[in-house]
Amino acid sequence: MSQDSLSDPRSYEGTWEKLSQVAVKGAEYDSRERQPHPKCLQGTRVTLLDQLHGLLDSREESRLIWLHGTAGVGKSAVAFSIAERMRALKVKEQVKNEKRLMGSFFFSRKHTTRCTTGYFFATLAYQLASNFPSIREDVNRAIRDNPALLDPDKSLRDQMEELFLQPLRRLRYRLCQCPPSVFVVDALDECMSATELADLISLLGQALRDPDLPVIHILLTSRSEEHIRKAIQNEDGHQVCEIPVNTSGTGITATISLDDADVDNDIHIYLAHSFRELQSRHPDFPQPPRHQLARLASRAGRRFIVASTMMKFIDDGDNDPRDRLQLMLELTSDLLPGTEVYKLYDRILSTCADPKRAYMHLSVVAALADPLPISQISKLLGPGQGRDVETTLTQLRSVMDIPADSNLPVNIHHSSVRDYVSDPTNCSLPEIQPITHPHTLLAHSSFRLMMQDIPESTALLDALSGLTRHSRAMPPNDPNSLKDSATAHS
Repeated sequence: MSQDSLSDPRSYEGTWEKLSQVAVKGAEYDSRERQPHPKCLQGTRVTLLDQLHGLLDSREESRLIWLHGTAGVGKSAVAFSIAERMRALKVKEQVKNEKRLMGSFFFSRKHTTRCTTGYFFATLAYQLASNFPSIREDVNRAIRDNPALLDPDKSLRDQMEELFLQPLRRLRYRLCQCPPSVFVVDALDECMSATELADLISLLGQALRDPDLPVIHILLTSRSEEHIRKAIQNEDGHQVCEIPVNTSGTGITATISLDDADVDNDIHIYLAHSFRELQSRHPDFPQPPRHQLARLASRAGRRFIVASTMMKFIDDGDNDPRDRLQLMLELTSDLLPGTEVYKLYDRILSTCADPKRAYMHLSVVAALADPLPISQISKLLGPGQGRDVETTLTQLRSVMDIPADSNLPVNIHHSSVRDYVSDPTNCSLPEIQPITHPHTLLAHSSFRLMMQDIPESTALLDALSGLTRHSRAMPPNDPNSLKDSATAHS
């Protein structure tokens, strides 16, 4: 092929479309798949956001910024708010479309393309080239020369070099006088493979040491899990400090912990705002006094997911919010740190008509690798255990997303629900015991469906009959004979 044809954009026809198909749109911070988007309410997380904005505005050197904390403390809301702000800021004032947010990837175990690193660099490359059209041809050329880069099983290092580093190097001089650009990567702990994740963190650290790159920052968020901490520490060897103390990390990595941060006032602001919205829809609902708001905030245990779930429970649309508020106020304050959300889930289950069935259906939804619509969950569980799935799950709307369209899948609001049902000891309701593990339940249900379908498959029955006849006639201890027979009937 001539040099002229190589530089002709038409020679890449279809390459951009292939990248568009592979890029995971649901992983983008503002995707429809992630709605409703968690975000920081105005007036909350002010100190933290100012701290992060200061780090992201630093032009001295590229940095990995690791924001970590336990489930439900608001990491994803912070990540969304940062991504939203960076998307609103231009790289240069005179350039209309090029924004400081270069890309985002929000991991999630609920979706098969978002719980692996296989699509990570392809997704960021698509967003990067969409934001900076001048490098689109470079991305297209890399894919045309090596189409395997779009294979999720391709070497992560090769994907990073061709789809991430090479395009960024082309932007070095264009961005040298600009404020740093930013990537936001949320929920690293939702990646299913600890090995994949350690490789990704290591590669990102190496990338930011590349002297030919413009100054960029990558915000990472995750739970405070040991394998992630080790991977981060391998990049820097730093000690972790908690906010509101100074950020830790003197090298390429900065670390901020959300655990033990004083967010009681932020949760109080959130609750007051939520009750005002509720009152706007229900004028006869009295605004709770300050002491009740303080009581609810203390029950949340500095975890925004608890406060958020409380409000969804109180304002579920089917019950009197005054009665539901009273149930929340009765939650004990003598809870061990980190158990607040489990006790809240206990209380929500206890209000269901059949708590045991509610727990079973909730555990199945949380355990599914790919979410299913209610009708398919009912079919999967069968006429006994699958009875009244819709009625039961409707009572759990405070912890589940149930679309109005029955053909769409139902899903849990937060990963802490999955944690809750993953260990039977997390549930303290005696009426639910004994608990069948959801994976055991799903395995039995799947096997039952397979057995139902076998009589309808005459080809399978013919093959099994042939194998049976052949096994009677073949010499003992002759596996090759059985293998040949199986091949003949396949």
